[in-house]
Amino acid sequence: MEKMLVGCFLLVLGQTLLLLPTEARERPPSRSISRGRHSGTHPQTALLAVHMCSILEHRCAHFCINTPGSYVCRCKQGYILNSDQKTCRIQDLCAAEDHGCEQLCVNVLGSFVCQCYSGFMLAEDGKRCVAVDYCASENHGCEHECVNADGSYFCRCPKGFALNPDGKTCTKIDYCASSRHGCQHECVNTDESYFCRCLKGFTLNPDKKTCRRINYCALNKPGCEHECINTEEGYYCRCRRGYTLDPNGKTCSRVDHCAQQEHGCEQLCLNTEESYVCQCSEGFLINEDLKTCSRADYCLLSDHGCEYACVNTDRSFACQCPEGHVLRGDGKTCAKLDSCALGDHGCEHSCVSNEDSFVCQCFEGYILREDGKTCRRKDVCQAVDHGCEHICVNSNESYFCKCREGFRLAEDGKRCRNGVAHLPVFPSGKDICKSTYHGCEHICVNSGNSYICKCSEGFVLAEDGRRCKRCTEGPIDLVFVIDGSKSLGEENFEIVKQFVTGIIDSLEVSPKAARVGLLQYSTQVRTEFTLRSFKSAKDMKKAVAHMKYMGKGSMTGLALKHMFERSFTQVEGARPLSTRVPRVAIVFTDGRAQDDVSEWASKAQANGITMYAVGVGKAIEEELQEIASEPTDKHLFYAEDFSTMGEISEKLKKGICEALEDSDGSQDSPAEELPKRIHQPTESEPGTINIRDLLSCSNFAVQHRYLFEEDSVSQSTQKLFHSTKSPGSPLEEKHDQCKCENLIMFQNLANEEVRKLTQRLEEMTQRMEALENRLRYR
Repeated sequence: MEKMLVGCFLLVLGQTLLLLPTEARERPPSRSISRGRHSGTHPQTALLAVHMCSILEHRCAHFCINTPGSYVCRCKQGYILNSDQKTCRIQDLCAAEDHGCEQLCVNVLGSFVCQCYSGFMLAEDGKRCVAVDYCASENHGCEHECVNADGSYFCRCPKGFALNPDGKTCTKIDYCASSRHGCQHECVNTDESYFCRCLKGFTLNPDKKTCRRINYCALNKPGCEHECINTEEGYYCRCRRGYTLDPNGKTCSRVDHCAQQEHGCEQLCLNTEESYVCQCSEGFLINEDLKTCSRADYCLLSDHGCEYACVNTDRSFACQCPEGHVLRGDGKTCAKLDSCALGDHGCEHSCVSNEDSFVCQCFEGYILREDGKTCRRKDVCQAVDHGCEHICVNSNESYFCKCREGFRLAEDGKRCRNGVAHLPVFPSGKDICKSTYHGCEHICVNSGNSYICKCSEGFVLAEDGRRCKRCTEGPIDLVFVIDGSKSLGEENFEIVKQFVTGIIDSLEVSPKAARVGLLQYSTQVRTEFTLRSFKSAKDMKKAVAHMKYMGKGSMTGLALKHMFERSFTQVEGARPLSTRVPRVAIVFTDGRAQDDVSEWASKAQANGITMYAVGVGKAIEEELQEIASEPTDKHLFYAEDFSTMGEISEKLKKGICEALEDSDGSQDSPAEELPKRIHQPTESEPGTINIRDLLSCSNFAVQHRYLFEEDSVSQSTQKLFHSTKSPGSPLEEKHDQCKCENLIMFQNLANEEVRKLTQRLEEMTQRMEALENRLRYR
């Protein structure tokens, strides 16, 4: 409401002002009007002289000018009103006008002036700029040349002269007087520089500064046997110490002091450079006469401090303890032997010391295994709810169910049925592990139209291919030497990492059991971790997973050298040879080495390192044989591609575990059941299906007849038909090649082999075509 009243007031006021004469509208308001009073004879002037700039908050920066019913803001001279019509800014005349300044334009109130950069001054026209010529305007005093600079000038000398400290006069430069010339012998000044010169008998080197003696010996080829000595004008021959110059002045003869005089040495006379000395044989000491010898009694000569007995050695002495005692860390005092307290007994349950050694014992309900250290349950069938319908049979650390005669085991592996067993036929793509009773003790893994059993960490697959047994927890120092070359590829490198992890899973990784190290090599060798790096398999497998692929060349020999010289040292965590802990190396490669492998492989084998060679793809068999320990058929593995790495891993794990069982702390290689090398045919093993018997079955429709001679069947073919039943097991029975399950097995595996052969033939055909094309267009 108030706003409406003020608006009406201003409207009436404006209309009234328009009716007044111009003089009255423009006359400034008086103080009396601003207070509501008036002066003069006209009463209406009080209303006409209202000062809007006083009534309203105008916020004008400079001046407020009344207008009828309102006001406007104005600026001082040299300023212009901003867009808000209230504040003011200096008028930029330099931007608004063509000022004509050559260099700088500077605004001033109401105008502008021209200015020049440093070193210039304003011309008479007040706009152009001219350079200041200090050399012309001042008495510079330069002896040779005056040069203008910003704001001043400087004096300059001609080439070959230098400016004096007064900054005006010049002096000829003595280049040789400066220590910077670097001349070894003499420095000679020239007009503009200098040159170096050598003394007599010397010549200047290519650096034009240093000198070398003229090598008359090299120039003249004098034929000195030992040394040729240059002189200023020639040379002479000289012999090394202990030799004398022959009359021809060139050849030398050794001075045999022992032969020239009666040396009197009792045992040995040794020539020195200028004389001779007497020496004694090992285990003897020289007497005071420095000629005769006496047997050394180090125990008598020194305060040995042995608690029990002191024994002389060839060059010193050693303390010994009585039987049943061991030498303490001080090497002098003895302590009664407590084999269990040493901590390396390896007993799984408890250790009991006796006078000379120790024995391992098991808790109640367990019995000692054949290794004399680990324990297993006495009767697993009694200890667990086995659920067998007929018979429960203990099997090492597990059990299996068996049926009475005339019955067969059902798919659940527990119940029994009448009749003969038949293996089920599995359609492609079906989850076989879930759809049938697989019998795997730990883990079932689908594989094509069948399945395979695998074991948990610390276990390996038993001979029946289903049950698992614990890998002997004996000590071992194991080093992987892994090929990380470009030919491998990152995808296959991940498979190799899984291969390494699988081996680690089969071991008990701890400082007292298995210690594992890993090298990766390419054109260089990189230690991923040493034998002392990890104390658990979990951390070790993390390190393997984060291992970075190198992806360059393949220096296998260099890697073997690194392994031999460093990896099995005590510094990197290997246990001393005296502990008889097995030292094992697993070398993986996928191609030909770019250096020699035989030297360092032989040295490693000769020093007790058991070498396993694993080759894939283009790996060279001769190199693998050089790397692998003897017999090579037990230490060499080869696969044509990475699809069979899992199979190699299982065989290798089994071999290492059996090596630990057989070694008992020694480094003997596993005696039997190690996987055999490809290309080395073996005789048919028990449980192998004979193909010729299969082809003769009456219920087998032969569309293509294949003939195989027994001695020409490769191991890979034999492997296809090897039974998963172990000889001597309760499930063992004589194979009937005409059984349905055996026919199906043969069909599936034969089809798979034909598919692989066809694929390889296609690859070979493509390679041949590519080779022919290259030869054609060469």
